[in-house]
This record gives sequence, structure tokens and C-alpha cells, in this order.
Amino acid sequence: MRVWFGVAGEVIISQEPYVCVPNNSSVSPQKRCDGCFTTINNNVLSRCSRCQLAFYCGTACQRSEWKLHRLECEVLSSLHKYKRKSLTPSIRLMLRLYLRRKLQNDKIIPSTAMDNYNLVEALVAHMSDITEEQLVLYAQMANLVNSILEWPGINIKEIAENFSKFACNAHTICDSELRPVGTGLYPVISIINHSCLPNSVLVFEGSSALVRAVQHIPSGTEVLISYIETAESTMTRQKALKEQYLFTCTCPRCSKVGQYDDIQESAILEGYKCKSEKCGGFLLRTTDGKGFQCQGCGLVRDKEEIKRITTEIKLLSEDASKPSATCNYQEAISIYKRIEKLQTELFHPLSINLMHTREKILKSLMELEHWTEALAYCKLTIPFYQRVYPAVHPLPGLQYYTCGKLEWYLGDTEEAVKSLTKAVDILRITHGTNTPFMKDLLMKLEEARTEASYKFSSKE
Repeated sequence: MRVWFGVAGEVIISQEPYVCVPNNSSVSPQKRCDGCFTTINNNVLSRCSRCQLAFYCGTACQRSEWKLHRLECEVLSSLHKYKRKSLTPSIRLMLRLYLRRKLQNDKIIPSTAMDNYNLVEALVAHMSDITEEQLVLYAQMANLVNSILEWPGINIKEIAENFSKFACNAHTICDSELRPVGTGLYPVISIINHSCLPNSVLVFEGSSALVRAVQHIPSGTEVLISYIETAESTMTRQKALKEQYLFTCTCPRCSKVGQYDDIQESAILEGYKCKSEKCGGFLLRTTDGKGFQCQGCGLVRDKEEIKRITTEIKLLSEDASKPSATCNYQEAISIYKRIEKLQTELFHPLSINLMHTREKILKSLMELEHWTEALAYCKLTIPFYQRVYPAVHPLPGLQYYTCGKLEWYLGDTEEAVKSLTKAVDILRITHGTNTPFMKDLLMKLEEARTEASYKFSSKE
């Protein structure tokens, strides 16, 4: 997709989903509205009394969804309640796909250039590229959908192909803070190509998908977004794209694979640190394969030493998953701090693994409302975000936002203003300024500035 002209923050294209489902399941602690994907305090959502699967925040969303849910409800209500509760979002998404196609074919729901089943048919399924195991899985899921719909003449092979299309074309719908809330199929958005150095970003407002320019895009330039997490080494990114989307990226960043700069970056992100605290160099495997040598000072780390530490980290990580799953945050923090200590001995200070561990500690500290320590860990992640992400990217913006909130809550208004200003500078481009999240952020910044000004005048 190419544009005539694009400026940073401009919405290049927006699309409503052809079909979408919230991440609601029988074990979900908090349900989301099927219409707008929002939650309500204390989880007070109206549940469909018949199928017991759909939730609505109010009559407006219930009415907007009624034509589709009326058919869906009939289908779901015919199932045994245990089978109904076990339906995954993927199965429900496929059911909705066929029900919506039927409604458009019957002229009950209008078709438009941006909203019709032909766009779904045009998506690539990559059936010849997927594994035998995936083919069997899609066939089983297609048979399940067929048994639920019970429509004469339905094409089971087509259903299986559509599951393959979902795998490489459906998008995870996220809220303004990039937390997953559902899954949607956006056929027009899906034709936008990937780059590990994108000029645009995909964000969501409710279930609506918007592609915003994050930089000036000259006339005739291709619009590019990222399909994956880009804070990874080239090899890791290439592997993820090949496995999920079945292609090899040739963007400017990936074209540097094997070059010195790329090797250095990969070694810093995913490799080991020099044993000398004064060095800070990156390590590469020695020619005899018995260790890893610092490219700065020449010191060698023994392979067995590294193996011992990585084994210990792996065992501790397995232990940490249990308290995390049961919301035992204090125990989780204790284990993750032990992992952090080992990782600081093993990895470069800007290692992805170390950053992920600190993010987990930060999340648990926030849950326990340990604000001072949470702020310290939030600040530890900032240098990593600054290094691995472009100047305009949602994740650094959100990290500055978290930092600013904590600083303000702890009374450091001057620093809060600085952090919130950095957050606004980034997020007004990636998110716009009209969402409730951004309006709240702008209001927080204005209040913090007023408070800082008052404190300053009081000192004088």
C-alpha cells in the first residue's frame, strides 16, 4: 500500500473488523464487551441470557451487535453448555466469519468496498507452506465448526484454509496500553507489508484498527508496519516471521545480517557480557568452540561456566511461573530477583533477557503497590527502550507514562512533568489525542505542570 503523502501522527487508513471476538473465556477473571471491548468496574456487564457467552456494556453495543449475534446465539445455544463454555476465541471467530458472510449474502448486513467477504477470499492462506501437523489441526478445527453450524454443502476445506488465513492475517486487538483484549480480521489492513524499520504503526480504538504514520512519508512511498516485536536480534526476528507469517524479511535492517554492526547488536541483545566490569564489550564464540571471547579486551568466558548459570536461570524461571500464575506476587518477585542477579553476571546490561525479567518484577511490584521500588525498576528499563526502539514508538512512550505516574504519585512533580511530557510527545503521534487514554494523559500532564508551577512559586 502506498500513500500520496503522510506526516507523523496522520491516520493513513482505518478499518472496522470484518469479524472480531474479545478474549473472553470461562476462566477469564474480567469480561469485555463484545461490541466495544471495554470493561466496566467491578465487572458489571450484561450477559446474553440465552447463550451465556456474549457480554455487553450497554444497549448501544447490544443493538449494534444484534444482527450478527442473533444468528450466533441460535447456533451456540444448541450446544451442550460444557461444549459451549470450551469454545476458543478462534472457533468463535470462524463461526462469526461464516455467519457474517451469510448475513451479507442475504442483504441483511450491507457490503461495501472495505467490508465484504471477497476481501477475505483474497487473503493468502499459505496452505502449501504449513506443516503436516498444522494441516491436521486446521482440519480438526474445520470439522468442529462444521459440526456446530450444520449447514448443508459447507466446504470443510475452505474452513481449514480460513483458519490458515487467520494464523497469518488476523490481528491481536490491544487497548491503548498495548494489552491484548481480543482478535480481529481486518482484510484491508492485512495487505500492508512488514518492515523491522516501519514508517507506520498499527493501533486500535476499541475494535477499530488505525494505521498511523510515525514519520514523514514521502509521496508514493510504501506504508509499512511491524508484524512482530522488533527489539530482537535479526536471527530471532527472521525466525519469528518465518514461523508465523511464512516469509523472509528483506527490510534494510534485516539486509545487514552477518555484517559487523548486526553481529554486535545481536551479541548485546542476546549474548553474554565480558567478565571485566571495566570493559563492557560483547562476546563471540571462540574458534575452538570452548568459550566466548570479548571483542573489546580479549578475555574468554568458559562455556561450562555459562552453561551452569543458564541452567540455574532456567530452573528458577520454571519455579517463578507457579507463583506468577497464582498471583503470589511477593514470591514471584523473590524468585525473579534471584534470576536478575544471575542475569547481571551473565548478560550484557542491555540484554533482552535481563529487560524482560525487570519488566516482570516491575509488574509484580505494581500489583503490590510498592511504588518506590516499582519506579526504580521502571527507570532501569528506560535505557533499553531508548536503545532498541525508534524515537517514535508506542512502547517507550508507555514506559515514560508509567514512570511519570509513579513519580507524580511519590511527590516528585518536577520529574513527573519531564516523563509525562516525553510520553505525550511520542503517544500523540502513535495514538492521536482523541481517545479516553490520551485525554487522561494530557489532563495528567496539565495537572502536574500546574502543581509543579505552584510548588516553584511557593519556594520563591
